[in-house]
Amino acid sequence: MLTSVEIMDIIPQRPPFLMIDRVEEVVPGKSCVAYKNVTINEPFFTGHFPGNPIMPGVLMVEALAQTGAVSILSLPENKGKNAIFGGINNLRFKKQVVPGDVLRLEVNIIKQKGSIGVGEAIATVDGAVAVKGELTFAVVG
Repeated sequence: MLTSVEIMDIIPQRPPFLMIDRVEEVVPGKSCVAYKNVTINEPFFTGHFPGNPIMPGVLMVEALAQTGAVSILSLPENKGKNAIFGGINNLRFKKQVVPGDVLRLEVNIIKQKGSIGVGEAIATVDGAVAVKGELTFAVVG
């Protein structure tokens, strides 16, 4: 289990843009399972949407990307580097995420050649799929 402080030792994102609260399991370069506790105090709920707060889909994707980054950047050779988006494929939103939800984020690295790779990403709430797809990343120094 990694705390938010330990997560920030691995990836460069910081609040309010750190989108994962804890990591349950990480296999460096292979996979990661993390969680985001979605609270009404999130800054984005001020405008998305007043009276009907819904977590923006792009931020769910960012949370998945950060989860994958924890796995990739946990490799000793990637310490101090960053993982950036190279592409998003076959992404589908299946469920709205609202305050009070706990978003379970899972990324499995399915391909990697050099600094470029692909992660199979899925986010769920109480076992129901919220978003899933493939994220292409590049590790940059």
